[in-house]
Amino acid sequence: MMNDEQVKVYGGIDTHADTHHLAVIDQAGRRLADAQIPTTATGYQAALRFLGSWPGLVSVGIECTGSYGAAVTRVVREAGITVFEVNRPNRFDRRLHGKSDPFDAYSAAEAVLGGRASAAPKGGDGLVESLRVLRTSRSSALQARTATINQIKGMLITAPEDLRTRYKGLSTPKLIAALAASRPTATPVTAAEATAYSLRLLARRWQALTGQIEDLAGHLQRLLDDHAPDLMRVFGCGQDTIAQLLITAGDNPDRLRSEAAFAALAGVCPIPASSGKTKRHRLNRAGDRQANSALYHIVMVRLRYNQETRDYVARRTAEGKTKMEIIRCLKRYLVRQL
Repeated sequence: MMNDEQVKVYGGIDTHADTHHLAVIDQAGRRLADAQIPTTATGYQAALRFLGSWPGLVSVGIECTGSYGAAVTRVVREAGITVFEVNRPNRFDRRLHGKSDPFDAYSAAEAVLGGRASAAPKGGDGLVESLRVLRTSRSSALQARTATINQIKGMLITAPEDLRTRYKGLSTPKLIAALAASRPTATPVTAAEATAYSLRLLARRWQALTGQIEDLAGHLQRLLDDHAPDLMRVFGCGQDTIAQLLITAGDNPDRLRSEAAFAALAGVCPIPASSGKTKRHRLNRAGDRQANSALYHIVMVRLRYNQETRDYVARRTAEGKTKMEIIRCLKRYLVRQL
């Protein structure tokens, strides 16, 4: 335990793809030492030795804890060291003092000392991380599938007449099935042959992506049913929205001290917009916009299918509230409910 006379020390880490830079300062802000490590297991152990060489170490501020700094964050936290997430250095300071890795590392330590860095980083090794990587893969597959069907339809517009006539008027599933089963020449030469060959490849790509999407959706559903069954039963909530809200909260939701903190994180806390005799609040356009979007979609489902929500909208409309103000209130209520 730290005695009263021991000098308190604060660390900072500036993270990059191949190297990280570490720095430590004392409780008076004096710069004590800095070092560079590679982003390898050996480098992370060197980081622990560097930080551990200062017995008065209180905490460490790390940049980019969700990307370049994710691995070193896990290692430092597992060593029992308190970690805070640090935003990039102030732009005004950069204009005054320039930019370098040591400067950024010292700035991270100074942010912890000054209390500007007080947010705990998300955990990146639990259920939520599993949801995040699965959902990211599914989202990219969905985007690729949409791009693929758009390519197919665009190619058919300029295809030779016989190809356009053959596939005209087919629904997407029937079009994909027909193109995937087609038998164009294996050595295309003419434009018509190349078009037919490309259309079959694109159709089979669409089928492969659909298989990936269904497989990933099954894994997501299994994890949510096993670990968040209560949330899945909330009216209007689905696989995609609940997964996103859990991802926003992170593997260590205890870092959010209250439901109001999560509301601020999701950008649904009310922002005062009063002036003179007008007393009102407006939408918050900050926060995690993907979480905000998930809440919005849940509210939209309730507006259409939930009578209690529709009655609330009618009552608030009669009070003079706008549609956007009512939706803001509903999203804030939803955060309390979840």
